[in-house]
Amino acid sequence: MQRIANLLVVKDGQVLLLKKPRRGWYVAPGGKMDPGESVYEAAAREFVEETGAEAIEPHLKGVYTMVIVDDTGEHVKNEWMLYTFLARDLMGTPFETTTEGDLEWHPVESLQTLPMAEGDRTNLLFAVSQLGIQYGTFFYTEEFKLLKEEIQHSREGDRL
Repeated sequence: MQRIANLLVVKDGQVLLLKKPRRGWYVAPGGKMDPGESVYEAAAREFVEETGAEAIEPHLKGVYTMVIVDDTGEHVKNEWMLYTFLARDLMGTPFETTTEGDLEWHPVESLQTLPMAEGDRTNLLFAVSQLGIQYGTFFYTEEFKLLKEEIQHSREGDRL
């Protein structure tokens, strides 16, 4: 099973998003974990690689299973884990364009309307607006139409 880590920076009421050229969808910068790498290390490394900047004090906000099913909805075609981190600041100036797409700052509210996978919308909106950690499973068609989401969350991480 593939493991992916992404990291969303929110600063001054704006979020730094990567616009992917293939679908024109927005995502948080991130990518595949390397063997032996922790989810934290992967999120930090991928953020630097994709943005040219360094996130300050990222923390885990979500753990998700992403499932792609066939047209019948009964057979799993692909599945991966996604670990989402959030940081409230960064060091350096992000690139404008990378091989992965264009980096853009958007108002936090735009997460509700920008084109993106609907599971990402659920994930990123939680990250910027709720305390705790969210867990979930998202079921998609092969065309990335969201069929179903199962969400849980914990506020335990907010207490000492």
